[in-house]
Amino acid sequence: MPRALISVSDKRGVSEFAKNLVDLGWELLSTGGTAKTLIDAGLKVTLVENVTGFPEILNGRVKTLHPAIHSAILAKRDDPAHMATLEEHGFEPIDLVVVNLYPFRETISRPGVTFGDAVEQIDIGGPSLLRAAAKNHAGVLAVVDPRDYNRLLDALRSNKTDMSLRRELAAKVFFHTSAYDAAIAEYVHPGGKELPPVIGVSLEQIQSLRYGENPQQRGAVYATDELRGAKDLVQLNGKELSFNNLMDVDAATMAISPWPDRIACAIIKHTTPCGIALGNSAAEAFRKALATDPVSAFGSIVALNTLVDDEVACAIAELFVEVVVAPRFNESALEILRRKKNLRVLELPLPDASPALDFKRIRGGMLVQDRFRYDADETGWRVAGSREPADGEWRDLRFAWAAVASVKSNAVLLARGEAAIGIGAGQMSRVDSSFIAAHKATQAGHDPKGAVLASDAFFPFADGVEEAARAGVTAIIQPGGSIRDTEVIAAADAHDIAMVMTGRRQFRH
Repeated sequence: MPRALISVSDKRGVSEFAKNLVDLGWELLSTGGTAKTLIDAGLKVTLVENVTGFPEILNGRVKTLHPAIHSAILAKRDDPAHMATLEEHGFEPIDLVVVNLYPFRETISRPGVTFGDAVEQIDIGGPSLLRAAAKNHAGVLAVVDPRDYNRLLDALRSNKTDMSLRRELAAKVFFHTSAYDAAIAEYVHPGGKELPPVIGVSLEQIQSLRYGENPQQRGAVYATDELRGAKDLVQLNGKELSFNNLMDVDAATMAISPWPDRIACAIIKHTTPCGIALGNSAAEAFRKALATDPVSAFGSIVALNTLVDDEVACAIAELFVEVVVAPRFNESALEILRRKKNLRVLELPLPDASPALDFKRIRGGMLVQDRFRYDADETGWRVAGSREPADGEWRDLRFAWAAVASVKSNAVLLARGEAAIGIGAGQMSRVDSSFIAAHKATQAGHDPKGAVLASDAFFPFADGVEEAARAGVTAIIQPGGSIRDTEVIAAADAHDIAMVMTGRRQFRH
């Protein structure tokens, strides 16, 4: 009778899976909580301690680390000496190992978790069992993902557990344990000012794409184990997502993330906003964002950080957009959007604020940095010029500083009424970005006089301020730090422009 060792922290579907194994003639071995779950489901289970002749000890830290278990997994079925050794010691082969690991990532993501709590969620026996089974995959099936239960049952029923399936499941084990170890190493590393000396990145393909940025390039989506990310995306309507769609969706959710307690809308083209605004309702935020640059919004990605209701759904449906992404949609709003059969409608939770690393590919390596997170802390902000901003200017300066963080550099954003009215992005000089922001505002029917301006990095010369003054800007927010700050401040004072320096750069390459 074949034997399966089942020990899982994620118990989704495990009882049904085990019942099907029993129906196929398998004997079940198990430990602790998993054994109780299976017994409660009415299944006959042999406890691992009855196989090893040794009880679980150290509060469960040691239970499967025993020759009776690992020999039964690692013995090569086609090696007579191996099989004779098992017989000599009274060990029976284990033919299937079903294990998923202690929830380490979930534990460290909880607010207030202690280092001691995290350490207790470092699995030792689980990875050892999985790696042993994966190493000996010619004779032992290894399953780490509950999504593979039904697939494996189908293969067992049809007697098609061939080497291709075995190698695929084994590879999945090694990818999984590699990612698990990388998460532990990153957490345990003392940190401080230095990034880890070695970074392990394991990515699972969750979707193939028709192509990459261009038709001649292959493309696919790979997900990490990070919470609230690519794996959480649910497509509710529309055509297949493209590589470029997903790049824009990521930029869009980042653009609206600075306002967890306000209703925000961002309209994205080529990974940078062409419109961004706050409102008292989703529809108001969308209309204000659309007004930033309605021409460029054609064929865009629209992101909202709140429920999509009927009113905003009707407004969006009047415009040709590629994607709508939000954390929630009501049913009637979905019906409205689904009338446009090609419109991609995505449900995606907003990104969380947990620490994470950001990777950018270069030839022969990777650049690694802390992922950018907008920081609303105003410690270090100072009024650099001779004029204090008025209350309305302060409101718009705060909005503009948050909004410009999502614009590609050199980034300059004009704002009024907590909405962008002109955006200059991706230019080689900051004065050009200032000119373009004012030009785009005028082109869209906005009067830039009385608007505020945010710059993601310092003005290296006074010419950017002069350009803003020509447009009628009355207040500027920027990091400061140029060797010519004195000249820049003097130019602002000469035009009665209030200037706030944050001491923090928000440059995005």
